[in-house]
Amino acid sequence: MSVKPGFVYFLTNYNNRVLYIGVTSDLQKRLFEHKTKAIQGFTAKYNLTKLVYFEQCENIKDAIFREKQLKRWLRKKKNELVNSVNPEWKDLSLDWES
Repeated sequence: MSVKPGFVYFLTNYNNRVLYIGVTSDLQKRLFEHKTKAIQGFTAKYNLTKLVYFEQCENIKDAIFREKQLKRWLRKKKNELVNSVNPEWKDLSLDWES
């Protein structure tokens, strides 16, 4: 039996002011839920639908560990991480098929 990978991801809003860090085993499905506001909560309230960063981990346990690590970082360090791979803060999910 193969182990499903896990993902940790950053969402933001149109002006990049609010940052959300989440974890999932199905990134495409979870992003669809965020973008359609299928689940009410923090991301729906602040209109966080723009995927600006993600990492794939070997499994969900590793992704949860990484999420907790990233959540402890200062905003400046989180911004630097996004800037290192996505300096224009583009929505990385725009080219994905639904």
